[in-house]
Amino acid sequence: MNEPVLSIRDLSISFKTSNGTVNAIRGVDLDLNKGETLAIVGESGSGKSVTVKAIMGILSGNQEIRSGTIQFRYNRDGEEVHQDLLQLSKKDMRRRINGKRIAMVFQDPMTSLNPTMAVGKQIMEGLIIHLKMSRPEAHERALELLRLVGIADPEKRMKSYPHQLSGGMRQRVVIAIMLACNPEVLICDEPTTALDVTVQAKILELIKNIQAKMQLSVIYITHDLGVVAKVADSVAVMYAGKIVERGTVNEIFYDPRHPYTCGLLSSMPDIVTETEKLYSIPGSPPNLLHEVKGDAFAPRNRYALNIDFQEEPPMFQISDTHYAATWLLHEQAPSMEMAASLKARIETARKEAGEWTESDSWR
Repeated sequence: MNEPVLSIRDLSISFKTSNGTVNAIRGVDLDLNKGETLAIVGESGSGKSVTVKAIMGILSGNQEIRSGTIQFRYNRDGEEVHQDLLQLSKKDMRRRINGKRIAMVFQDPMTSLNPTMAVGKQIMEGLIIHLKMSRPEAHERALELLRLVGIADPEKRMKSYPHQLSGGMRQRVVIAIMLACNPEVLICDEPTTALDVTVQAKILELIKNIQAKMQLSVIYITHDLGVVAKVADSVAVMYAGKIVERGTVNEIFYDPRHPYTCGLLSSMPDIVTETEKLYSIPGSPPNLLHEVKGDAFAPRNRYALNIDFQEEPPMFQISDTHYAATWLLHEQAPSMEMAASLKARIETARKEAGEWTESDSWR
């Protein structure tokens, strides 16, 4: 395997609020390899965005990093540098990392663009500050970037203001800005949520093509498993501030082992299932103002064991790349039967994909 570009170890983050301390991230371990697309999925409030904002150093003032490291490996003047991003000040993060080494695309492009500045100037700004380009050089590079992201008549668009562009074009401009300084890592926080379905597909395809050209490592934050299926190499499933399952995209979609992952997959709409009602996971996520005892998912898990309410499960290894944190994988645990509806969905998906063997099956 490649040495990871990003390695997160034992990351724990809390937020001080008027009601008490929220333990938003509770010991996250995660790796991103060079050229890989990693998708982080989970319900709202599971900790996806907080995790990547910690990578970018853009958490709010009431945060507290309780433990952990975020090791970033990058090349500087032909020499490999290992840097713990949590040890850098906000000023150093902006000067040395943000935009230049790690870039982030947010879900609403209008919040990322300055409404009073022409888009051409906004693309040129990072080139002039970080890469010390002259204005004519930055102008030419900005035109190249607009062509790269598929914007027609880039000379004209350089002079346009954000409100004069469609949602899809604004997101393309944001991607151009993020790519301006040739970053090694691109983080996409639900980049297609505010766009209609046809534009969404074009933006996903665009990011995929650019990734291949520039050998980018990409992190997607999303709750849309349809997006994950299209773009991801590997998947990390988050619940209540922890990673509860991780594996390749095939392992997560065709061989899910955590009951929460099974619930997410069961709740996806498809054209095969004949039932009129979509499945929904019962209950709601725990309140992280209070200490979580045992498995955070236990109150919503119909397969929960007594130990789930007493002790937090470790990560059990299923294969070289597949892990899940559930006591149901313990050798002494009773067998868990996958829901018939989910099993039927997976079998249909396997046949359509034609890339999963019969030996890869639920225990």
